Amino acid sequence: MLDTPPARATRALLSPWARFALLVALLAGGAASVLVWEPQRLLANGWPATQLSGAAAVVLFGLAYGVCATAFVPRPLLNVAAGALLAAQAGLAAALAGTVLGAGLSFVLGRVLGRDALRPLLRGRLLLSLDGQLSRHGFRSMLAMRLFPGVPFAAANYGAAVSRMGLAPFLLATALGSVPNTAAYVLAGSHAASPGSPVFLLAMGFIAVTGVLAAGIGWRARGRRARQSAAAPVRA
Repeated sequence: MLDTPPARATRALLSPWARFALLVALLAGGAASVLVWEPQRLLANGWPATQLSGAAAVVLFGLAYGVCATAFVPRPLLNVAAGALLAAQAGLAAALAGTVLGAGLSFVLGRVLGRDALRPLLRGRLLLSLDGQLSRHGFRSMLAMRLFPGVPFAAANYGAAVSRMGLAPFLLATALGSVPNTAAYVLAGSHAASPGSPVFLLAMGFIAVTGVLAAGIGWRARGRRARQSAAAPVRA
């Protein structure tokens, strides 16, 4: 390859750290736009003046959900909004579609723009263990992360992108594992006007139980890692 100024400029622009800087800029811009737009206003004000309904509303909400999830809007807020604005069945369809879309966007962005810069930085027993788990047992590990709300959505997405996990098992595990908690939040949102109803109370109880289970699993895993570290031989 000729070492001309255009060639050097192209290599610099396509370098791992240049692509990582672009990823950071895109995510920062997305987060800033969300802060300005304030999507939580939908819960109080409803849809804009167009008053979309039916399949068009589901598609539009799913697309908006995916973009907002990529920009770090909390998924519980988006799930509650789906139930409040679209009711239970349509809200669940839109929320699940948006979840998969947001996860896929994050994964592709992380894989294309961030992986080459971040993989050489993997250090330490915990990071290497997580990377190995996702690389070798990606579907099973991601399914567990989605079923229990202990791992932040964005952290799971970008962690999988940096690992060697494939896109197809990542999306399938996300779709299947996100159903229970997404359904609970959507049901809670659809019955938010009657917080004393059995459906609302059951949904909130399910959310609380899965949160406690996730905390217990995390506590046990942390204790196991501590014991393994203590038992590991000390190298001179």
